[in-house]
This record gives sequence, structure tokens and C-alpha cells, in this order.
Amino acid sequence: MTDATEVSRDLTMDTPDTEDVLDHTVQGVISVPTARPEGPLKVSGHATYADEYHPPGTAFGWFARATVAKGWVTGINRDELRAMPGVLDIIRDERLLRNPAQGMARKAPVQGPSEIAYRGQPIALIVAETLDQARDAALSLCAEYIDQSEKAVFSPEGAEYETPATQQTSQGDLEQAMAGAAFIVDQEFRTPSMSHSAMEPHAAVAWWEDGQLTVRGSYQMLSSNVEELADSLGISKKRVRILAPYVGGGFGSKLGIGHEAVAAAIASKRLRRPVAVALHRRQVYEATTRRSESRQRVRLAADKEGRLTGIGHEAWVSSLHGESFSEPVTQATPFTYAGDNRLIAHHVCRLNVTASGSMRAPGEAIGVPVVEMAMDELAQAAGICPIELRLRNIPEKDPSTGNDFSSNRLADCLKRGAEMFGWYKRPEAGTRRDSEWMMGMGVAVAVRVNMLIPSQARITLLPDGTARVETDMTDIGTGSYSILTQIAAETLGLPLDRVSTVLGDSDLPPSSGSGGSFGAASAGSSVLLAAQAIKARLAERVDVEVGDLTLKDGFAIAGNVSTSLSDVLQGDKLVGKGKIQPGRNEKDRTQACWGAQFAEVAVSAVTGEVQVRRMLGVFAAGRVLNPTTARSQCLGGMIFGQGSALTEEVIFDPRDGSFLNRDLAEYHIPAHLDVPHIDVEFLEDRDPYANPMQAKGIGEVACCGMAGAIVNAIANATGKRFRDLPVTLDKVLAKLD
Repeated sequence: MTDATEVSRDLTMDTPDTEDVLDHTVQGVISVPTARPEGPLKVSGHATYADEYHPPGTAFGWFARATVAKGWVTGINRDELRAMPGVLDIIRDERLLRNPAQGMARKAPVQGPSEIAYRGQPIALIVAETLDQARDAALSLCAEYIDQSEKAVFSPEGAEYETPATQQTSQGDLEQAMAGAAFIVDQEFRTPSMSHSAMEPHAAVAWWEDGQLTVRGSYQMLSSNVEELADSLGISKKRVRILAPYVGGGFGSKLGIGHEAVAAAIASKRLRRPVAVALHRRQVYEATTRRSESRQRVRLAADKEGRLTGIGHEAWVSSLHGESFSEPVTQATPFTYAGDNRLIAHHVCRLNVTASGSMRAPGEAIGVPVVEMAMDELAQAAGICPIELRLRNIPEKDPSTGNDFSSNRLADCLKRGAEMFGWYKRPEAGTRRDSEWMMGMGVAVAVRVNMLIPSQARITLLPDGTARVETDMTDIGTGSYSILTQIAAETLGLPLDRVSTVLGDSDLPPSSGSGGSFGAASAGSSVLLAAQAIKARLAERVDVEVGDLTLKDGFAIAGNVSTSLSDVLQGDKLVGKGKIQPGRNEKDRTQACWGAQFAEVAVSAVTGEVQVRRMLGVFAAGRVLNPTTARSQCLGGMIFGQGSALTEEVIFDPRDGSFLNRDLAEYHIPAHLDVPHIDVEFLEDRDPYANPMQAKGIGEVACCGMAGAIVNAIANATGKRFRDLPVTLDKVLAKLD
């Protein structure tokens, strides 16, 4: 048996990391295009997702759901259901969830299947020998209710907003600034509720062994999910293990523990056998979470040179009763542009529809495009180029706090994007035609807050000179397996094929999880620190200072002496542990990811159809760890923005709050034929305040401005302004002469 030596490195980001260690490594596997190590498993079908692993004896559960929008369940036809073929149990346990936990809640969400808060809420789990039997029985469930649906509220128009409103920023006198401005914009914009629509439906398979619960599920943040599941069940978190090695997309919908995990765990305990619960696509739409609709009032005041003197941004959003989360629409507004007078406020109402929750770039994804649409209107009113207007209003410091930016290359993104896109050939509004097609170009800023979340990792350097990376971090299609392997390989001087990465197991060191665009920077930094701890111990073994040791291709090189790592280890294992956490940098500097996005559209004068002909995104988001996966994230984000601008909208029945478009056939996501040529450019960037890798998030900033750029392009093409998203052809036709 080999001996194991443990070493560790912890870092709190209290000061800027000016060393930029990854600029001094020599393996050459970081910041270069690299294929996903798990890619062949996924494309060949060998990567097992949550509901593709069924232990022997697995039974299947299906949810029966409320057919009223508000009230109480007083009884069900239990005896009739028990007599149906294959039915094993009908579970109406008070621990069943009303709705999923919010991201990083670390405690149970609202529980209890008896009180109904929205139509489609799960009220019972039917468990049977086969999936078909469980579904048939669930669809045969008849519930008796105390029906209070007449008291339910389904639309913000009929809701009362909570008071007082949250004022994010209030400085100076906005009303006075508006009254004295040379140019103003004061408009109201609307964005619809949207659905995450991840490829893999929510699913969980649960089993118990010797009092220990194991759940294989589709979740994004395992360390907090364990606590949420344990609290929901009333057991110690030490008795819960969650496995999520592969997750088929989440976009925020799988941040918190869901109905299926709690129900499967309860059913498995009662039946003493594994139980699988997978949501039907329509259940995913109706019983998980959604992005809130919004009504936004934007006020802009500018002097005669186009410099902002005032900014007002108020947002009205909704959520379910009892939920603390509400869409942070105005999150980026306080620091994006200058302006001494500002009023930024947030209003919340409560509806009897499924809870709102985090969806890719919560807040900025719908707040930034609206501000950018208003900026475009201001540019037109002032007779200033939209890019020049933005350049004139980029602040030197955060206007809301006075803090310096950790880095801000927004101006460079705008200038580079304009050059690449041919911006200065942009036609005057409504003047360029190609047969029936009206052509136009639009621009928008993309901005998203940057965060660092506490994260831990472990690396084991084995006697044969190979390494294993371990953390409970998840890969939801974003490239976690790739970049964590690259970071470890680069720091330890190993070829990629000599590093393996194990993710998605809550028994491993707790990471940030996937979400908020903080996964790569947070989990990646903990891997870097673990590798640095190992490197420091290797330096001791070859009797040199760590700064004098070079690691490359499995060799430790000190001066003219090169020794293989296996010889340095001499049969030992080195276990490195890394831990990163935020510190004063987060408070002392405003951190954000920046970009500029451009779109060219064609609008049919006959049908009102909008075609996006090309898109460009230029981003500055610190060190790019893997250009391949980063570009992929940007492509997905920009397509997200296209959907927000043109097609995506959850439609509720105003009579009972039910979904009218609850599947991928009716909820319109851009398809291959809708998506044009997309260019992505990354600017060379470093942020020493963000983390020791000087990297920042990229997956969410890419969807924060694109909708604004597309809608601005439509205005340039048609000469008409659209302030109600999505811009569907009926809205276009109504405005065409």
C-alpha cells in the first residue's frame, strides 16, 4: 500500500493576485482549444443521465397534479387507484414539495401537498411497477377540493404590488434632471415569462441502504442540494448522497432540489426498493420554475452632448406567495453607465402561477436589453451614433458606490465589435431594402455581475505520475470536465491524458456548483490551489524553491536536472486540497463581465417576419480557460437572446393560470434554421481581483445584450420602435404602414 501525504492551500481574495501564475506555466494546455474529455461518452450514449440508471427492482413514480389554482385537497379516490394494475403506493406525505427550492437555499422549500398555490402543483405521487402503470393511475386520480380559485390572481395587471418597493439606488434628483435635460427617454417596456426548457427533464432515482439515502438526479449545486433534501425529509445531511455525473442542461431550473427527489426518496423508503421519478415535459413547464415577466420603466436624461445626467430604471415582477426570490432586473443598471441622478427600484407582486426562479443571467438577461433599447432611443433623439453615445457614458468608477472597477473593457468591446461588424455602414432607419425585406443593424452592451463562491477541490497525484481531480462540481453542458482537467494538467505539468476528473458526487469536496457564471472561476480556482499545494511539496522533495521548479510532461525540472514525477514520489501519493473564498476584493471593487453585441436583421414588409441574418459578440471576461467551450457558451447565450427577442413567451390562461404552451412544440425556441451565422471574439483580458486565475464568467453575459441588439436592429430596419417582447410578426404587421 502506498503512503499518502496531504497538503493544502486556502486563499481568501482580500488582495489582487498580481502573480498571474498561469502565465508562467509551460505545459501549454490552458487557454487553448480543447475537446471535452467526456464528449465521446455523451455522443455515443454511454454517459448515463439521471433517469438512465435504474438499480434492480426499480419502481416508477408519476405525479398527479392539482386541477385548481388555489384551495385545499380534502380527499382523493385512493381505493380506486390502489386497485389499478401494478399500483404499489399512493403517497400524500406532508413532506412533498409545493415547488422546488431556490438556488443555494440550503433548506427545504415550502412543503405540503394539501394546500394548493397554483394549477399543476403536484398533490400526490403514484408508484407502480412500470412507468405506464404509474402514469395511468396518476391520470385517473380524482381529487376533492375546497376550491378558492376565484380568489387566485393570474396576471400582474390584477395584482397588488408589495410596499415599500426595494430601492436599489437613489441618488440626486431624477425628476429635476429629466426636467432640465436636452434629450430624454421615458418609456415602458415589457418582457414575458420564459421557461428554461433544458434538454434533459428533471428526474431522480432514489434508494436506501442501511439508513443511507442515495439519489441520482439532475441537479446543479450538490452541496446545497444535499442540505435541501435532508431538511425536506427531516434527516441528517450526513445520511444523504446525491450523484449527478452528467446533467443535460439546467439554465438555473435545477439549482435547488425538486419535487422528484423528495418524492422518490419518500417512496423508496416506504417500499424498500429503488424508485425513479422523471417529470414529463409538460410537468417541467408547469411545476418547476420560470423566469418572471417584467414591466420596466426606463427614464434617461442627457445633456446636449449626449452625456447622461439621470437614469431611472424601475421593474415590476412577480413570484409565488412565500418565495423570497424575485427577478433582479435592475442588477447591472447602477454601474453600467454614468449619471449623477438616479432612481433604480424593484416592485414584486404575488401570482397563483408556478414560482419564478433563476434563469440564465437572472436579472441582466431581461434588464440589460431593455436599458439598451432605451439607450438606442436616446441616441436617435440626440442624433448621436448609438456606439458613440455609449462610449461617452462609460463611467470611470462605479457611480453607485464610488468603487473602482476590477476591470472594465466595455469601450474596447464596442470599438472592436464596430470594426468587425462594419457598423459604420449602418443605414439610416427604414432606408435599406432587399426586395420585400427591410434591412437593419443594431447594437447593445452586454454586462453581467461577476461572483466568486466558496469552493473546494482535491487532487491526488498517484505514484505513476498521473493525477485525479475530485470535486462535487457539476457539468451541465458547460465544459466543467474540460477546464478542471486543463487547470490541473497545466499546473502540475502533465499531458491531458494523464489527468482524470471526477465530478457530480456530493461525497466529494463541496464546490460552488454550476450557476451564476461562477462555476469555472470558483471551482477552477480551488483546483488550481490544490495543484499549487502539490507543486510546493514537490519542490521540497527536490530541494528547490517552488519558484525555481518547472513541471512539464510529467517531469520536475530544477536547473539542469530533470526528474520524472514517479521518481520524485517514490511510491507515495500526494493529496492536495484547495479552498477558495471571496474576500475584500468583492467589496472594494465592482466586478463584472463585459461585452458588445451586434445583430443584422431582415424584416418582411409583406408578412412581418423577422429574420436574423448575422450576430456578433465581443467579450472581455478575464482569462479564457478553453476557447472551444467558452465560444460554445457564447453561441448558446446569443441564441438565448434571439429567442428572448423574437419567439419565447410563456402564455398563461387568464381564466385559471394554466400554461397554454407547455411543451417544445408550442414554446418556441430558435431552431437550426432560425439561427444565423454567429461570430464570437474574446479580447485579451485579466482581472487580478477576481480570483488567482484572473478568469471571469462567460456563460451568462453572452445572453445579456443580444435581445436588445436584435430589437434595435428591427427599429433600424423598419423605423418603428418595439417595446413589448417578443417581437412577433403580428406586432410588426400592426406597426407597418
